[in-house]
Amino acid sequence: MTSAQVEKERGGEEAAHGGEGYQRGLGARQIQMIAIGGAIGTGLFLGAGKGISKAGPSLILAYAVAGFVIFLIMRALGELLMYRPVSGSFSEYAREFIGPFAGFVTGWTYWLFWVVTGITEVTAAAAYMTYWFDIPQWVSALIFTVVLYGANLISVKLFGELEFWFSMVKVTAIIGMILICVGVLTVGFSDAGDTASMAHLWNEGGFFPHGVGNTLMTLQMVMFAFLAVELVGVTAGESKDPKTVLPRAINTVPWRIAVFYVGALIMILSVVPWTNFHAGASPFVVAFEKMGLPAGAGIVNFVVLTAALSSCNSGMYSTGRMLRDLALNGQGPRFFTRLTRSGTPLIGTTFSAALMLVGVWINYQWPGKAFDYVVSFATISGMWAWIVILVCQIRYRAKSDRGELPKSEFRAPGAPVASWFALAFIGMVIVLMGIDKDARVSLYCAPLWALVLGVAYVVLKRRDPEAAAFNRR
Repeated sequence: MTSAQVEKERGGEEAAHGGEGYQRGLGARQIQMIAIGGAIGTGLFLGAGKGISKAGPSLILAYAVAGFVIFLIMRALGELLMYRPVSGSFSEYAREFIGPFAGFVTGWTYWLFWVVTGITEVTAAAAYMTYWFDIPQWVSALIFTVVLYGANLISVKLFGELEFWFSMVKVTAIIGMILICVGVLTVGFSDAGDTASMAHLWNEGGFFPHGVGNTLMTLQMVMFAFLAVELVGVTAGESKDPKTVLPRAINTVPWRIAVFYVGALIMILSVVPWTNFHAGASPFVVAFEKMGLPAGAGIVNFVVLTAALSSCNSGMYSTGRMLRDLALNGQGPRFFTRLTRSGTPLIGTTFSAALMLVGVWINYQWPGKAFDYVVSFATISGMWAWIVILVCQIRYRAKSDRGELPKSEFRAPGAPVASWFALAFIGMVIVLMGIDKDARVSLYCAPLWALVLGVAYVVLKRRDPEAAAFNRR
């Protein structure tokens, strides 16, 4: 694609309805909260307990280092988005800078990631409902799926509103916890007031109580907690003012991670010694209980319910867009291109929602190892998107520096060295996954999925050679 072609395509995409038929219905307020909410999920509210038990206070450092890498990934994505803001995002960039097969693999892999994530999250949301109501889980799962499906079909603006309020709940909960902990440390109220101290961060066996090796092993679960932060890239084609809104949202990544992960953990581990936390229990619930605030369990249950619904809502949104992008480029069934009058992908969203319901049913009927393997694959497929973003940014930067493509208005700092560093870090995390027997199963599934996609692409090329072109729209 030449510089002139890029500028022509840009002009079309900046029209009121976007260059792909979508409506630009997401405003600055919604994009900001989607970006914030994407970095906060059940990985923090529930999963951090396991990390604390394995690494102690040094988990704070793991989140800080991983958060820095996430910022590099997001800045690389931002450079690509300002070059060409499209709804297909990673799949489109993979198709342009790596090749048609890479776009095919990225689109279908990211679609599968969100379908599997949607299945697990709606199942989890149904389980959280049993905390208050004695109703069958399948009833809650069905209601949640239908409601979120309907909201996604009505308009992209309604999707944005739901994500705004879902994210607001999560942000409010974390800020509230931090303020309570500050009060315990400074004023000394609650049952933990007499023992709370910043010294807990180094007096209970040191900052690395189980050694540096165990801290490194937590990096995989830490990185998994950040999955979905890249979702803001999928919204590019439907943002009202992408050139202004998206850079602002991406530049908030450092303070989001500093406050919601690093800050929250520093406060919690200062009020309650790390030895009180264990896998399977939310550190927020444990902290509330140790402070003599038992109502905290109900509050956290509501927050994790919100986080699960937020993730499922994001899945509904992104799967429809990915399927439509693949179809527009001849790499998926043509009927996925159909839009509703409000500009939402009807068939793609419906197909994905139906699979989510089938997956929930399978999970209830046969909750065995096979389903666990598919779920674990979601983690490695999510990281694939990050790898593609970095590789594409490196190749785009080289072309733009040579004058073959227009330079982005939002260049990634330190690139391409910073992007190579981020790739190396992700490579290290994948190696750590191979060492950890509990996480190793994720790597077993990847070759099988790659084989399926490889065979599918060969069949596709034989039936439609034009699908191997960069862009057939």
